[in-house]
Amino acid sequence: MKHPTPRLVVLAAALLAAALAQADVNIGVTLSVTGPAGTLGVAEKNTIALLPTTMAGQKVNVLVLDDASDTGTAVANMRRLVNEHKADVILGSTTSPGSLAMIDVAAESQTPMISLAASSRIVEPVDARRRWVFKTPQNDIAMSVAIAEHMAAAGVQNVAFIGFADAYGEGWFQEFSKAAAFKKIKVVANERYARTDTAVAVQVLRMLAVKPDAVLIAAAGTPALLPQKALRERGYTGRFYQTHGVANADFLRVGGRDVEGTYLPAGPVLVADQLPATHPVKKSAQAYVAAYEAAYGKGSVSAFGAHAWDAGLLVAAAVPVALKKAQPGSAEFRAALRDALENVRDLPGAHGIFNMTPGDHLGLDQRARVMVRIENGAWKYQPAAQP
Repeated sequence: MKHPTPRLVVLAAALLAAALAQADVNIGVTLSVTGPAGTLGVAEKNTIALLPTTMAGQKVNVLVLDDASDTGTAVANMRRLVNEHKADVILGSTTSPGSLAMIDVAAESQTPMISLAASSRIVEPVDARRRWVFKTPQNDIAMSVAIAEHMAAAGVQNVAFIGFADAYGEGWFQEFSKAAAFKKIKVVANERYARTDTAVAVQVLRMLAVKPDAVLIAAAGTPALLPQKALRERGYTGRFYQTHGVANADFLRVGGRDVEGTYLPAGPVLVADQLPATHPVKKSAQAYVAAYEAAYGKGSVSAFGAHAWDAGLLVAAAVPVALKKAQPGSAEFRAALRDALENVRDLPGAHGIFNMTPGDHLGLDQRARVMVRIENGAWKYQPAAQP
C-alpha cells in the first residue's frame, strides 16, 4: 500500500483548512408574514432582505419561512431551520406566543435565537433555557412606565384595560398594573379578546360602564383597532393609549379618523427625523430609515422592521467574535455566537443602544423609548414636557 508523502499530507490539510474557512454563516428566520400579525411580519421580511450578504468575510445564507402567525408553525419552522438548514442563529418569531414556544427548541438544539417579539418573558429570567435566547423589542415594563408617566402628567386617575387573550395581553396587564399603581392610577377594567375576533361589544360595554378617563389597548397590528373603533362608535371621548405593537403604517391607514389623537410609546426610529439633534439614537435610527425607504419608498418605515434590522446588527457584531473560536456550521460556533451576543456593548441600533449582559438579553434602556401622538394620520413626537 502506497502512503501519501508528507508534502501531500500538508497540502490536504491546507485545503481542508481553506474549505472550513469558507464555511457559510446560515441565518434561519421565521416570521408572521401572513395571518393576524401579517402587517408586522411583512415589514420584518422586507428588512431581512436588506441585511448584508457577507459578515467578516464569510458568505451569509438567509432562509425565511412564514409561520402564518401560528405558534405551532413557528416551532415547526424553527426545527426545520435548525435540522435541515443547519442554522447558526435563528431570528423570529414576530409574535410573543410564537417566540415563547420556540425557546425550548433553542435550548434543545443549543442554537442562539433573537426574537422580534416584545414579551419580557421571552428573555426573563435568563435561566438554562433562556440563556440561548435574546430579543430586540423593548420590554413591556419600560413602555408601561412611559404610558403611566404620560397619563399621570395628563391628570388621568383611572384607566380601562383591554388586551389580547394571549401572552402579549397578559404580559402587558401585569406590567402596566405595576406602573399604574406606582403613579396612583387605578385600573378599573380588565378585558380580553382574541387576535381573530371580529367583535368586542360585550367588553366595550363593560368598560364604558366604569367611565374611565382613559383606555389602554394592549394589542398589535390592525387587530388593535377593533376595541378603539367600537368605543368611538359608542361615543367614548376619553383618551386612547395603544402599545408599541401598533407602530406601523397599516395601523394609521386602516384606522383613519378612529385613531386620531391616540398616544403610544414607541422606539425612536418611528420619529427619527423629529428627534432632537442630541438624541443618542437619532443617527442610527436615521440610517435604518434611509436604507428601508430607499428600497420600499418614503414613509414605508415600520418599527417592526426596525426590530429585524437591530437583530441583523447584533448578528453582524457577534459573527467576527465567534469566528475567532470556531467555524460556522458547528456546535462550537453556535456556542461562541451566543457568548458574543451576550457581550455586545454600546451597539447603536434603530431602536436604542444595546448593552447585553449575562443577566440581560435585551440590553436596552430608557433611550429606546419615546412617546408619540397620532396627528393628521402621522406619528408626532411628544417631548417629555408635553402630556
